[in-house]
Amino acid sequence: MTGLRHRRLAGTALIALAPLLLAQAPAPDAAKPATAATLAAQRAAAASLPQDDGRDATFAKQGFLGTRADPLIKAADGRPVWNLAAYDWVAGAAPDTVNPSLWRHIGILRQHGLFQVADGVWQVRGFDISNMTVVRGNSGWILIDPLTGRETARAALDLVNEKLGKRPVTAVIYSHSHGDHFGGVRGVVDEADVKAGKVAIIAPAHFMAETVSENIMAGAAMGRRVNYQFGTGLQPGPQGQISSGIGSAVSGAEITLISPTDTINKTGESRVIDGVALEFQIVSGSEAPSELNVYIAPSRTFLSAEMTTCSLHNILTPRGAKVRDARIWANYIDEALQTWGNRSDSLISSHCWPRFGTGEVTSALASNRDNYRYLHDQTVRLMNQGETMHEIAEALKQPPQIAKDWFNHGYYGTYNHNSKAVYQFYLGWYDGNPANLNAYPPVERAKRLIDAIGGAKKALAAARKAFAAGDYRWSSDLLSQIVFADPANKPARLLLADSLEQQGYQAESAIWRNQFLTGAKELRQGVQSRPSSAQNADMIAAVPTQELLDSVSTRFDPVKLGGRTMGINLVMPERQESAGIELTQTTMIGRMKPVAQPTVTITGPRRALLGLLFMKMPLAQLEMMGVKVEGDRAAAEAWLNAIDPIPGGFKIVEP
Repeated sequence: MTGLRHRRLAGTALIALAPLLLAQAPAPDAAKPATAATLAAQRAAAASLPQDDGRDATFAKQGFLGTRADPLIKAADGRPVWNLAAYDWVAGAAPDTVNPSLWRHIGILRQHGLFQVADGVWQVRGFDISNMTVVRGNSGWILIDPLTGRETARAALDLVNEKLGKRPVTAVIYSHSHGDHFGGVRGVVDEADVKAGKVAIIAPAHFMAETVSENIMAGAAMGRRVNYQFGTGLQPGPQGQISSGIGSAVSGAEITLISPTDTINKTGESRVIDGVALEFQIVSGSEAPSELNVYIAPSRTFLSAEMTTCSLHNILTPRGAKVRDARIWANYIDEALQTWGNRSDSLISSHCWPRFGTGEVTSALASNRDNYRYLHDQTVRLMNQGETMHEIAEALKQPPQIAKDWFNHGYYGTYNHNSKAVYQFYLGWYDGNPANLNAYPPVERAKRLIDAIGGAKKALAAARKAFAAGDYRWSSDLLSQIVFADPANKPARLLLADSLEQQGYQAESAIWRNQFLTGAKELRQGVQSRPSSAQNADMIAAVPTQELLDSVSTRFDPVKLGGRTMGINLVMPERQESAGIELTQTTMIGRMKPVAQPTVTITGPRRALLGLLFMKMPLAQLEMMGVKVEGDRAAAEAWLNAIDPIPGGFKIVEP
């Protein structure tokens, strides 16, 4: 990378930047240019990068057969759900507002279209955050990971049929239980064909249970935090979103699901699917609670679903999830290396671009393994010496022997975040210091800290001094305390936004950038609720009623019910299900058996009852649609009023 300075950008990027270039004093809610400190940080980052030998760019382009003519992929109602041209403006040297390593990364990652990997194996890349792998069978296509949603998956399959000749889909393989690896299934197959045995749906053991349960309990919090992780409110641009690190972004396509017809239970299992010999490795408990890798034997191709990609992954996702096991993750990669490494001519994944050549495959697997193993082992070593998670995160750096490989860099996960996750995996959040055992919550702590400093005026002056010195971590810390103590302090809010923004500009990790810039935007413009990706009815139908009731119980506020006790039966004739709900003075307990003597019984289709409990639809409205209420109707109303609505755009960077 060359030295960084102020640069002109061509095309749409220059048009987008014109108001900023012409303005003498940007509006308070406008994005700011890079500061002198950020320019220095970008120069230092560029100087520290490994030599780029061009392999990644070559591998990413290899086998390109073409892409879709119309860059906009739309839903049936005409709503755009994906834009292939979203990053067409990326070209030339890195802007001052983008980390040079991340700029190089998006330049490669943004490529889209159909690519041949090996004889009989192709990938559609760039049509969603994930890749769809296509294997030619004797009579049709075997698809591995049909993207996130119906529309993008359909567009990907249309491209395949256009370029390679139309064939039916004979099998779909879900590599794991994350939505971007199964959500487009109804865009590529008809469930009637699945039920008729014409299409096999193959998945790892426990796939359905993990798919339907992972985001149920913490769904509202995760959904809000997803906006930060993926920058859903940010526009792609030099001062905006620069990918998600392993793909451009998450599409707005409709998430769907069809249950598997065949399950892979253990490593070493094999199948001959439509004449193609496949071998499987179970890697559950690492990147996903239910996950498999696939060895496509005839083409000597190993698909490492999301174990190895073009970036260090997350041991704990910023959106929130259960902490993953970095040790077992490294062990799975080593198992793949030992079992399939020397038998593979290409290494592909369900994100990013492939690597070609047996030597490249084995060295990449070994380097990825060492990255996760070093992260795990050194975190545990320091942890056992008494270092806390924050101390470890500050001290632990990726060694040059590992950092020399671009795919080990933290475009998605980071050493800082992941070392804390390893610590949490073993010891939890508490660092052992009793002073932190019962600390004040954020608002109360902020008020006391600001008072101890001598008031908001002094704290703001110290924050401005830190900002001017380029110490954005400290200025953000101080300013966050001021904002939590007094959210109406506009100078503190705006300077905090500026401070977060500069950290976003400097971040190598795309999702760190997204979080910093989203926080800055919300401080300037407020929280703007955004709808999440649509879910098909079959996704809801897949969730067991017991899990849904347990989720509703987490929104039950007993104070609103005034300590009343009662029993409620929910009858769903079309599913031949009856659920009983016991309300004690403090809890709501749902069971998949009716209460013997209910206070009230509500009968109707499960979708209607879910509307009652999740969408807070009025009971009277549902009664007009055929829902029956027998017994104490007022008791039913009192119970429903005691269930909190699902939280939406709650605040994150302010109280």
